[in-house]
Amino acid sequence: MSRQRIWGKGLRQGAATGLVLALLGGAVAAQEIELILPDGTDDLRTSIENASLLFALESADIPESGPPSPADYVAAARADYRRILTGLYAEGHYGGAISITVDGREAAGIQPLEAPGRVERITITVSPGPAFTFGRAEVVPLAQGTEMPDEFAAGEPAYSGVIEEAVGAAVDGWREVGHAKAEPGAQEITAIHPETRLDVAVAIQPGPRLSFGQLLVSGNEAVRTERIMAIANLPSGRTFSPDALTRATRRLQRSGAFSTVAIRETDAYNADGTLDILVELVEAPPRHLSFGAELSSVEGVTLSASWLHRNLLGGAESLELSAEVNGITGTSGDADYILSVAFDRQATFRNDIDFSAEVTLQRLQEPEYALDSFTIETGLTREVLIEDLIITAGPGYTYARERTPFRTREYQLLTLPTGAEFDRRNDPQNATGGYYVDVELTPFYGLEGIGSGGRAYIDGRYYRSFGERFVLAMRGQAGAVLGVGPEEAPADYLFYSGGGGTVRGQPYQALGIEITEDFGQGPVTVEVGGALFLGLQSEARFAINDSFGAVAFVDAGLVGPDPGDPSVNDWHAGAGLGIRYNTPIGPIRLDLATPVTGPRAFERVDVYVGIGQSF
Repeated sequence: MSRQRIWGKGLRQGAATGLVLALLGGAVAAQEIELILPDGTDDLRTSIENASLLFALESADIPESGPPSPADYVAAARADYRRILTGLYAEGHYGGAISITVDGREAAGIQPLEAPGRVERITITVSPGPAFTFGRAEVVPLAQGTEMPDEFAAGEPAYSGVIEEAVGAAVDGWREVGHAKAEPGAQEITAIHPETRLDVAVAIQPGPRLSFGQLLVSGNEAVRTERIMAIANLPSGRTFSPDALTRATRRLQRSGAFSTVAIRETDAYNADGTLDILVELVEAPPRHLSFGAELSSVEGVTLSASWLHRNLLGGAESLELSAEVNGITGTSGDADYILSVAFDRQATFRNDIDFSAEVTLQRLQEPEYALDSFTIETGLTREVLIEDLIITAGPGYTYARERTPFRTREYQLLTLPTGAEFDRRNDPQNATGGYYVDVELTPFYGLEGIGSGGRAYIDGRYYRSFGERFVLAMRGQAGAVLGVGPEEAPADYLFYSGGGGTVRGQPYQALGIEITEDFGQGPVTVEVGGALFLGLQSEARFAINDSFGAVAFVDAGLVGPDPGDPSVNDWHAGAGLGIRYNTPIGPIRLDLATPVTGPRAFERVDVYVGIGQSF
């Protein structure tokens, strides 16, 4: 027999507490819980412990009211017969026997009001019996295209969770094609003990195919109901779809006007074959003020602040005023200043199209150039049929004054920024699985003082968990400027590498390209940004506990003068270690990095501090 003893919390609190509890008599907690399993069945121990209320009671923190009473232990023991049996079913054991004794008495025979005044020992003895496999495995009828779990088949281990998964898949299949009220019907589940076989037959009742009925909105006070209905975009008469409900929930959440969004179906459908949808909302505070800060030993301090109105005109329109100063006390040049005003309105022109407009005024003082610019951009955004894919496009205008080592110029641009964002991360702030892709294409036409061309940029990220504590995160970046050379393109459209967003450990924008220009006094060689950029960042993230994590990372970047000739490029790399501290607003990160290429490889260490994962 395999045994495990769990000593009671009453005993662990020390002699003084033990004396007080002894004087109180009936308040003494159990001092020992023992789980006995047959030899060779230790693989079931975790499932049984997770199912048991006794183990949960014993491992819980002691409340201010004191440790559990004997009556609490007796109640938990009586409930554990069914809970442990359910745990055995989950592991495919359908012929188990369970005995739970409280100081030698079978717990099932102790009435709740007859609990002893003191409990010394509780013994759980489990004989799980043999493991069963599926014989008949049938859930019918199925909607066309329904994918059932591979484990639900004759000869496979008969885990009860697989049955639930199979029935759930069948019901979901019918709901996907409009049968919103599909549900399990008659069920026949038989354990054939001599053959250790479990026969399962479940009938599904699809019910009628339904369409969306009325949208019944509640909880809104400042946001108009007709605007909520437009944003949700669930018009009456459309065939019911769970995905449509998910998209409606996401659109209302993305508006920012609501702190809580709950969308659910009414219990019964209407006689005309429509199903009304309930939208229950809690409005967020209309105004929000936020501040941010980041620190780098090379780039200096970045400070940002924003003021947001979430419901400017009563229709969930947002207006955000933002200010950012970066490069304070940095070694990479003077500080940069950015001011912006952004307006967003969902369900504009059409219910599935969102409108945005942004005005930006900035002064950039980078190591290789200085830029004063005024930009206005508008955009239309649509979430297309592929879930989580958002397309944005709209015209823009830029007026800029640019100063480089070889000239000063003023220019005007017309632009058409176009983007696609595909986000399948499980948590955008601290992803442990999924992927993210952002593609930006910006054709530009020089109205005055500059040529015409285009800029392309792609950012891809991938996350994969290995167990509960380890996450591998990868990021790849690529960019190109087309139609004009680096000497003619807008300076802020070119690419540099080095610093927190590209290669940690290397100096900020340390890697560009060299060009030679003749200013009338002979040729002069200067460094500018490149027309080609490739970047790779990789992190191994390990969760030490619920609060702290450790990170090891390697970054690399490549910059070149010509997207069509990748053979003429320079590259560099950096590596380092970091720690993360989890907070409700995202992890606080501290990274230490060093260059691993170049003349000062491994000779310096840079520090990066911020909120949120690096990517």
